[in-house]
Amino acid sequence: MAYRVLIAQFMHETNTFSKLKTTLDDYRRRWLIDGEEMVPRFKGTRNEVGGYIDSAAKYGWEPVYAAAANATPSGTLTKETWETIRDRILGAAKKAGKLDAVCLSLHGAMVTETEDDAEGALLEALRSIVGPDVPMVATLDLHANATVKMAKNANALVSFRTYPHVDGYDRAVQAAALVQEALTGKKKPRCLLSQPAMLEGADHGRTTQPGVMRDLLARADAYEKEPGINVVSIQVGFTWSDIPYTGPSIAVSHEPAAEARAREIARLMIDEIWRRRDEMSADYRPVADGVAAARARSDKKGPLVLADGTDNPGGGGYNDTTPVLQALLDAGIQNAAIGTIYDPGTVRQAMKAGVGAEIDVELGGHTDQSMGKPVKAKALVKMLSDGVFRNDGPMNAGVLSDMGPTAVLRIGGIDVVTISNRIQTTDLQVFLSQGIDPRAKDVLVVKSVQHFRAAYAPIAREIVLVDSGGICSPDISRLRFKKLRRPIWPLDGVNDPYAGARS
Repeated sequence: MAYRVLIAQFMHETNTFSKLKTTLDDYRRRWLIDGEEMVPRFKGTRNEVGGYIDSAAKYGWEPVYAAAANATPSGTLTKETWETIRDRILGAAKKAGKLDAVCLSLHGAMVTETEDDAEGALLEALRSIVGPDVPMVATLDLHANATVKMAKNANALVSFRTYPHVDGYDRAVQAAALVQEALTGKKKPRCLLSQPAMLEGADHGRTTQPGVMRDLLARADAYEKEPGINVVSIQVGFTWSDIPYTGPSIAVSHEPAAEARAREIARLMIDEIWRRRDEMSADYRPVADGVAAARARSDKKGPLVLADGTDNPGGGGYNDTTPVLQALLDAGIQNAAIGTIYDPGTVRQAMKAGVGAEIDVELGGHTDQSMGKPVKAKALVKMLSDGVFRNDGPMNAGVLSDMGPTAVLRIGGIDVVTISNRIQTTDLQVFLSQGIDPRAKDVLVVKSVQHFRAAYAPIAREIVLVDSGGICSPDISRLRFKKLRRPIWPLDGVNDPYAGARS
């Protein structure tokens, strides 16, 4: 008889400092999919749901598909949004009757109007339905603000090990393999979590160069080879979230007899994060430095990539700040392209005028003009589309993305991909799908802080990360925390990472 396994996804990285609430419509803009409809949408893709689908086939499971929900990072989920999607998953679990296991794809940094630890609440609710002995695992984003409640209710928390996140599929396959071992009686996994008194750490998880995160992952790999240790996950946290649980943590899935060793491993990992707490590789530069790089002549092939990291919609940025665009226009930069500016009103204006029309625009800067006013200019409408494309990868290869109604506007020497759904620039198709060859441009601006590197670093002659003053600024002194546990490093005089630690 086949094992009946519930498969569900509920993801959001919540920037509580954003003024934009996250609604059901925000989920619909990315995806909000029920039941069996998950299969045609994700089969053959390289994300977590795709990994679970393939694993169910491999092990001969009888999958029970609940729902898949994912929205672009923004502010707290409304009560309606949280309860609607939560109840779809819980309802599917109740309706299924007997379940042998649960496989979830979560983020780990979701905050709602009523829940600071939304994933912990979801796992707890599912545990109350399926009972204490049913194996339940969850993949997490590397930037999860993971909690003791999550670990208490899961048999394993399996976090991404790459940033850019190109291993979602692999982590789901890893989680499913552990479930299969539990179902066949080979393992009895339990999970524990330890979190130090730290707001930031491990270089925010960057793995594109040697450093602290790569070293931590190598240690985790070695620990996982020990008897009784199943998974060692490093969550570096998501800083822009004002909740008690923000910051790095270590989750260890272990066999019952190995609990003491699991706790020791968590302590050793935290000791290393603490010891190397000042290691940071991101070099944010002023916008003027980005413009100077754009002006400079180079014998190297490929575009200069300016990463507008503080307006990163992948971290809750508004996706419509304008300082970089305005500075490039003022400098007369030619043969450039920007992916993207969120401005549905201007897209509607372009749609009405049609391709080839010249229109007067006030582009971007509509969400918070303290982060740049609208750019007033004449724009040529070069292309109009529905904004839908399929990712080439490496990140989320095969997954459909939807920028909403989209207009390519030529302003001066710059092509601006103007969109109606906020989206981080992680794939070359952001440009290619809109008739722009990114390799042929001298300058590309991407609204991203790190994920863009998977697709854009191979074509770039140079990358410059700029701070344009957006909501995702790395300067944490700009953030006003009210719920964050205190004292905490680096905001307070903390000399012991275990002062007030959670485990």
